[in-house]
Amino acid sequence: MEDIWEIMRARHSVRKYDNRAVEPEKAALLAEEIGRINAESGLSFKLVIDEPEAFKADKPSYGSFSGCRNYVVLAGRKDDDEKVGYYGERLVLFAQKEGLNTCWVALTFEKSKVQPSLGPGEVLFDVLALGYGLTPGTPHRSKSPDKVAEIGESTPEWFKKGVEAALLAPTAINQQKFFFKITDDGRVAAKAFLGPCSKTDLGIVKYHFELGAGRENFEWAE
Repeated sequence: MEDIWEIMRARHSVRKYDNRAVEPEKAALLAEEIGRINAESGLSFKLVIDEPEAFKADKPSYGSFSGCRNYVVLAGRKDDDEKVGYYGERLVLFAQKEGLNTCWVALTFEKSKVQPSLGPGEVLFDVLALGYGLTPGTPHRSKSPDKVAEIGESTPEWFKKGVEAALLAPTAINQQKFFFKITDDGRVAAKAFLGPCSKTDLGIVKYHFELGAGRENFEWAE
């Protein structure tokens, strides 16, 4: 398996896709991973392949996406925002490992094409655009670690690596409105500040933090 750091560093948000179809074997792997996620989390993610209408690629009013024919519906129960972020990012990195590009999308898609796939009591949070990008995307400017975490001379290396990984995570409009610190009892507290999709973003960055820090090294503070 590729090094997880290589995968996190290679992942960038991609909005322009080519016409290459997602191979059936890769679609099957994605569907299997989605099945595992749904069983583990209680969420309701759904893979949609070769459906061009959701992004209306030829209509600029629906955003800057083009060529996107595949996506994952990210749905769950009310107040599942953080959980959607956590497991959605797990799927993003899984797709990246399989050579596919992605982009978190909260607004610029045709909701009427997605809503019919929701079950009773389910809420649509976001979709993940999915496919082969015309380019692999580009990195964006990131905050320094001391702006998103409480770091001092005695801060353990695993915590610093967790913060480094969190700064590689996608957040809405690249806002990075989160903060990590070690509590007095040695656990890790993660906080989201006010902003668009900040609760979902918190789940995304917590997943990255776990990958960087090593889940065996800490416990989350409630």
